[in-house]
Amino acid sequence: MIEFGGWEMPVRYSGILAEHQAVRTRAGLFDLSHMGEIEIAGPNALAVCQELLVTDVARIHLWQAQYSVLCYPDGGIVDDVIVYRLAEDRFFFCVNAANIDKDFAWMEAQNQGRAEVVNRSDEYALLALQGPRAATILQRLTTVDLSAVRRYWSVAGSVAGVAVLITRTGYTGEDGFEVFLPAAQGTIVWNACLDAGQGEGMVPVGLGARDTLRLEAGYLLYGNDLDAQTSPLEAGLSRLVKFDKGPFLGREVLLQQRTAGVTRQLSGLQMTEPGIPRHGYPLWSGERLVGRVTSGTQSPSLGVGIALGYVPPACAQRGAELMVEIRGRRVRARVVGRPFHHKEHKVHEG
Repeated sequence: MIEFGGWEMPVRYSGILAEHQAVRTRAGLFDLSHMGEIEIAGPNALAVCQELLVTDVARIHLWQAQYSVLCYPDGGIVDDVIVYRLAEDRFFFCVNAANIDKDFAWMEAQNQGRAEVVNRSDEYALLALQGPRAATILQRLTTVDLSAVRRYWSVAGSVAGVAVLITRTGYTGEDGFEVFLPAAQGTIVWNACLDAGQGEGMVPVGLGARDTLRLEAGYLLYGNDLDAQTSPLEAGLSRLVKFDKGPFLGREVLLQQRTAGVTRQLSGLQMTEPGIPRHGYPLWSGERLVGRVTSGTQSPSLGVGIALGYVPPACAQRGAELMVEIRGRRVRARVVGRPFHHKEHKVHEG
């Protein structure tokens, strides 16, 4: 157990490799109750969300979800979030645990009393079932037809007799679901999920495998790959930024970046020599220090070291050779695309 975002969290239950493999081949159950939930509601809710987020929130249909980014006026990232539209004028944000208070204060400050902004983090538990057998397992506990729930869509229903919000989202690169439920019923649903998944080989999964799974999938982690000094364009999230939707925080600076070009960009690296890249390790191009690893691990699925790091655009071309300094020794790596581990899903994108 370790401290994480103000919570005591399990790094592993049975072991990181075993848990990682279970999610890739069968299913894993994650307790994500440390994540935050913030709601913006009222007649002006859409307008407030449009100013806060770089994406076009008006395009979210009822019950649909959208991955997005909150930016400061200078283009730096406040947080990356998933926002759900639960009514025409009600938007439900899932935010990173360490950023709950900061995000809420930022939303409140920008809102200026126009909409109702409520921090509901203490009201919710959040569980995730991820992996090829996740749908089969969860279907045993709900009357909701899960096959009808597309990726990045949600539905209100019940699991193990508890009223919940079921979303087809995740942070593993696998198909799966996240279930928002009243905090007081968290243990009931957790135990019911474990029981339902016992015959399918589902296991509980801790932070260690959560990190190796998300990195293989190329997903970013706030505090490592994203922060207040990083812009969405530098982080490879330019697809999210909708400049034509109207004013939003950070728009002018991001427009300048798009015109002038970024001076660094987040790149995927795969080791071509033995070695495990870790957060903070220096990145070299020849004799020039060009960046540092923001996230790195030994990929259980690929059997090689993988990493993310910011480097100048000239060093970020796919196939370019860089070196990771590991305990004073420079080890070869090459720039590759993301995700590192490819997985085909039969589930429709929203």
